[in-house]
Amino acid sequence: MNMSRTRERLVVIGGDAAGMSAASQARRLKGPDELEIVAFERGHFTSYSACGIPYWVGGDVTDRDELIARTPEEHRARGIDLRLRTEVTELDPDGQRVRARDLESGEESWTSYDRLVIATGARPIRPDMPGVDAAGVHGVQTLDDGQALLDTLEGTRGRRAVVVGAGYIGVEMAEALINRGYEVTVVNRGSEPMSTLDPDMGRLVHEAMEGLGITMVNDAEVTKILTGEDGRVRAVVTQDREFPADVVVLGIGVRPETALAKAAGLPLGPHGGLLTDRSMRVRGHEDIWSGGDCVEVLDLVSGQERHIPLGTHANKHGQVIGTNVGGGYATFPGVVGTAVSKVCDLEIARTGLREKDAHRVGLRFEAVTIESTSRAGYYPNASAMTVKMLAERRTGRLLGVQIVGREGAGKRVDIAAVALTAGMTVEQMTALDLGYAPPFSPVWDPVLVAARKAAAKVRGSS
Repeated sequence: MNMSRTRERLVVIGGDAAGMSAASQARRLKGPDELEIVAFERGHFTSYSACGIPYWVGGDVTDRDELIARTPEEHRARGIDLRLRTEVTELDPDGQRVRARDLESGEESWTSYDRLVIATGARPIRPDMPGVDAAGVHGVQTLDDGQALLDTLEGTRGRRAVVVGAGYIGVEMAEALINRGYEVTVVNRGSEPMSTLDPDMGRLVHEAMEGLGITMVNDAEVTKILTGEDGRVRAVVTQDREFPADVVVLGIGVRPETALAKAAGLPLGPHGGLLTDRSMRVRGHEDIWSGGDCVEVLDLVSGQERHIPLGTHANKHGQVIGTNVGGGYATFPGVVGTAVSKVCDLEIARTGLREKDAHRVGLRFEAVTIESTSRAGYYPNASAMTVKMLAERRTGRLLGVQIVGREGAGKRVDIAAVALTAGMTVEQMTALDLGYAPPFSPVWDPVLVAARKAAAKVRGSS
């Protein structure tokens, strides 16, 4: 600790979910007389929902500010020295200081710390290809990105959009652009959209997207982006085709933003994310914590480290970090990989391992797929859903669940998420006492129908 100061200083790099949750929680536990908090954010906004950006772009959320949970002014009112448009350019762990540049004035200065939180998030993958930086080509990661895309949509006369990538962001942005009246083509490297699902379940998403008028182009890799004489995008090119485009959205995915950490010699995992212990302290560094999209987390099902950039995890990481920095004790045990999304009225959910995940870690398993309905079949507006379940051979331990269906399908994945966290077998799941009434579920909930089928298959393979 720097003895020239009478109070400790916490420095936070990154002003969104993990960083400001950590700062806010530390402030709850320690007042300004005990702990000085300085937070650096290179953008214009803090504590916002990046997950809500596609719904803002698509018009479901009408006002950008609805996505902001806490404004910079609110953070400052609580005694946090929040510095916007300020980018940290260097970490000096040995000297316990960070160098930051004011993006408006260009001035740089060092700030010392007693405790440091790295919450630098993730950056959209921008493939190294001709034209990727042209006007009209957008990544969608921050509110600034969302505003830039909206400005392009409002200033473009053409109505042709190409989305590159068919993961969560790609699928959600395709829906947003359809809602805005664009003709949408999605170019996807994989055999089916939503690579977080097995291909047989991804096929259901593919069919639904085409039913909405979205053109799906699978097994295709973009090689370059063509521009017109005005420097704006005019087409996306794959190995053998060309797709006209007035706007391009990159939905290829994200990577941990850990260049600063790597340069400072901090430990990174196989996916490029920072490695921490259960208290979210960076391994080997007593005074540095990290959380959010820049870290790797323990997968409780496979036992391996994974990079899963989700706001749910980031907020939990921040709470854990803030509690520990503030003198309390908290841990983050890991995740099971739960995620849910939608494309118009189709709900898409998954938790645990896919088939290729289970193969990769050497697990032998049985897989079953069932068709069911969201309500009792005779009740009005019952809709179909498909549930796929993986269970370990011999033990019957639940390994993963994927659900694709209409209203009432997606959040059923939470049943499986709890079962995975508890280490339940599919046989044990069949006895779960779930809520039933015809407006909400068939007598046998679809997840339990899948569990019964999986349990029978496990018994038959033993």
